[in-house]
Amino acid sequence: MAPQDSTGRLAGKIAVVTGAASGIGATSAKRFAAEGAKVIVADVQVDLGRRVADEIGGAARFVECDVTDEGAVEAAIRRAVDEWGRLDVMFNNAGVVGAVGPIEDTDSAAWRRTIDVLLNSVFYGCKHAARVMVPQGSGSIINTSSIAGVIGGVGPHGYTAAKTAVVGLTKSIAAELAAKGVRCNAIAPGTIPTALTADLVSGDASNLAAVAEQTRQRFGKASDVADIANAALYLASDEAGFISGHTLVVDYARSVNGGSGRFTNSEASMIGIATTGHDRR
Repeated sequence: MAPQDSTGRLAGKIAVVTGAASGIGATSAKRFAAEGAKVIVADVQVDLGRRVADEIGGAARFVECDVTDEGAVEAAIRRAVDEWGRLDVMFNNAGVVGAVGPIEDTDSAAWRRTIDVLLNSVFYGCKHAARVMVPQGSGSIINTSSIAGVIGGVGPHGYTAAKTAVVGLTKSIAAELAAKGVRCNAIAPGTIPTALTADLVSGDASNLAAVAEQTRQRFGKASDVADIANAALYLASDEAGFISGHTLVVDYARSVNGGSGRFTNSEASMIGIATTGHDRR
């Protein structure tokens, strides 16, 4: 789905996007800015992150941010407040594939790293965003989950556990903050063409077309990062002002199509992944 023409749907809003140096995060940051927002481009990938901020122009600032460091996440949010006076949108999007392999062979250190990047980072973002948004009486928190967070057997174990927990955390936070004017939702993408998924599919991180073609062949329609950016834009906007505690699945019916089959362990290392390349280890 190609991005729509700008209509100022986020005019005057201030956003922080983690994992914004590439993939879903970069596309979303650019889309937010095109719709009138000012954006903190937060990522551990310094060169790529600065390039995205430069492409956006004066409406963006790059902040180096390792999302496994709570202080770094807090600093990214503080930069938005210091620069522009408020925070309206927090998009907790950074991710990794993480630990892979059969459960009996899964490395414990890799498991802990997976949970740290995919779950703990979301907690940090929600926590520190809420500290700004609650006194304002408004704000939209968006968390990237995955179809691996709503169905089983389509992602590595650690990835699935973390993304499922993100869905639960989103609901819990939404329930708490509803009376305070702050919304919290999640997005659950299917397989989306990013540098990381391209590397898994074809061995070439630049070959995004290979991921799109694989999804077209397997599911009947090619995927695109713009599909997720469009979903994030909607949840960030006032159009979604009565939506909170929801997980918006964007997967072209993959998660409800019982006939599409279960994946082998090697295939599951890339199915259901919606990462930005925050950490490609």
